[in-house]
Amino acid sequence: MANKGSKKHQKEEEIEEKVTANDTDAQEEQVEETVEEGVDKDENEENTEELSDQSEEEMSEEEKKIEELSLKVSELNDRYLRLTAEYDNYRKRTLKERMELMKTAGEGLLKGLLPVVDDFDRAILHLDEASDLEAVKEGIDLIYNKFQEFLKQNGVVEIEAKEKDFDTDLHEAITKIPAPTEEMKGKVMDCVEKGYMLNDKVMRFSKVVVGE
Repeated sequence: MANKGSKKHQKEEEIEEKVTANDTDAQEEQVEETVEEGVDKDENEENTEELSDQSEEEMSEEEKKIEELSLKVSELNDRYLRLTAEYDNYRKRTLKERMELMKTAGEGLLKGLLPVVDDFDRAILHLDEASDLEAVKEGIDLIYNKFQEFLKQNGVVEIEAKEKDFDTDLHEAITKIPAPTEEMKGKVMDCVEKGYMLNDKVMRFSKVVVGE
């Protein structure tokens, strides 16, 4: 009877030791899990901090780029405004100069005509007193030649027309008449109004009569 009680007691102690061992293992496992969770949490926090720092750095770089671009846009805008103002001033200045040039463009030409006008004034003044018509004719010829020389000096030359081949680039036919000879067909028979050229450009076409 005593042996049975002793065995029972021994069995209970073994069971209790197993339970205690199991509890200890469970506690150790729980502690390990807790430690692992803590480690994971720390790692997550570190990763979060790293990501946060990286994000702040990226934001800082973006803000810096935005600021640089804003400054560049401002500089370009200022430059555009300056160029616009300079161009506007240039346009106004050139317009004013052009208007002044148009007002005085013919000054030199007209000034060159004044001596010819003076000659005509003197000729008219002495016309009634002149008794020698030949002298009057010579005076008029001198004035005419002086005027012709003035025209040449300014690039104006007379277009030759009479007995020349009719040229539509130089002549304007006002009428046609029968040619007296075969050689005069298609040639200028008479010049009704002289034509002139200015530096190889036709100022006025010669008005002519053409033989046919």
